[in-house]
Amino acid sequence: MAIALSTAGTGELSEVVGVLRDWSRDGLPLQLHPGDLGWFWRFGADATAAATRIWRRDGEIVAVGMLDEPDWLRMSIAPELQRDDELARRIVEDVSTPATGVLIEGQVAVETPMGALVQDLLFKDGWDADKPWVPLLRSLSGPVPDPGMRVDVVGAEDAHERTAVQRASFDGSTFTDDRWFAMADGVPYADALCLIARNKTGESVAAATVWSAGEGRPGYIEPMGVHRLHRGRGYGTAMVLACARALQELGASSIYTCTPASNDGAVATYQAAGLEPLPEIRAQNRNVQDAQDA
Repeated sequence: MAIALSTAGTGELSEVVGVLRDWSRDGLPLQLHPGDLGWFWRFGADATAAATRIWRRDGEIVAVGMLDEPDWLRMSIAPELQRDDELARRIVEDVSTPATGVLIEGQVAVETPMGALVQDLLFKDGWDADKPWVPLLRSLSGPVPDPGMRVDVVGAEDAHERTAVQRASFDGSTFTDDRWFAMADGVPYADALCLIARNKTGESVAAATVWSAGEGRPGYIEPMGVHRLHRGRGYGTAMVLACARALQELGASSIYTCTPASNDGAVATYQAAGLEPLPEIRAQNRNVQDAQDA
């Protein structure tokens, strides 16, 4: 059956989010979570659709890609098709050929579920492994400790605090109030919460957004940050515990996130909150020289 590639229309985004929810399952290699699209939605529905690529076979979605950047594609593949030869070869052809409108020319990267056949074929074509990232996960089947500080759920009236903490946590962040409202209007945010942790004087010192994929499915933190003026006081660990409790109340089976392996501080923070490191994951990149030689 022929496989068709397309850029998503805004009217298809609900279907894409539904598919990603269905593909979010414990025990499977990590791939795109509905929260990844949800966080991107801060740029609006039109931009989210323009960054989303859909592969269909006989009208059914079999793979989804999201362009974090024009040179960085993150992918999900239907769990039962991750070793499908026809699909893998089509994806490799599409991500390797700029004319398809997936990735630009030159140095690019593709992130697919670990163990997917796409990875084998890209390596065979000369692509390289990118820098390692560490997924960290905690089961929510048991009790989660109290974070030990006040944590508020963010509503429209608190959006300015949520965005301010984000900008104070990540250099170069462009998260504005308008972008929070755009994100909150997105389809994935129906199963999400923004949280703010406050110190004893009521200052907002850490913030996070948690995304559910539905009852009994893994929940996701994206992003979590501690205000640069309030670091080193355990607020990050408390924030992660609050995220775990919030997702547990939403019915999530587990909570996970992913951080660069080189970010020792972030890894330690998540471990302190009971998240356990999983095997490293790596995207694959085609460097400029490879592209010129191809």
